[in-house]
Amino acid sequence: MFKCHVCGSTEATEELVKEVFYIDGKPVLVENIPAQTCSRCGEQVFSKETTEKIRQLIHGKAKPIKSVQMDVFAYA
Repeated sequence: MFKCHVCGSTEATEELVKEVFYIDGKPVLVENIPAQTCSRCGEQVFSKETTEKIRQLIHGKAKPIKSVQMDVFAYA
């Protein structure tokens, strides 16, 4: 059963999400990640299996499906 570790809600929806990970200072975008998203606060939770597959994708021999240019802004 789902319980959000941020707000304590027990309601979530299954969604496909995207997340940016930083590998050696380089941003890497992973799309279509299955996640449970808290209905109250929006916190996204990945299963252990999903987390392991992401790790294998970005640290293994998988090739990216595309590359994108990213604008960068400095807040201060």
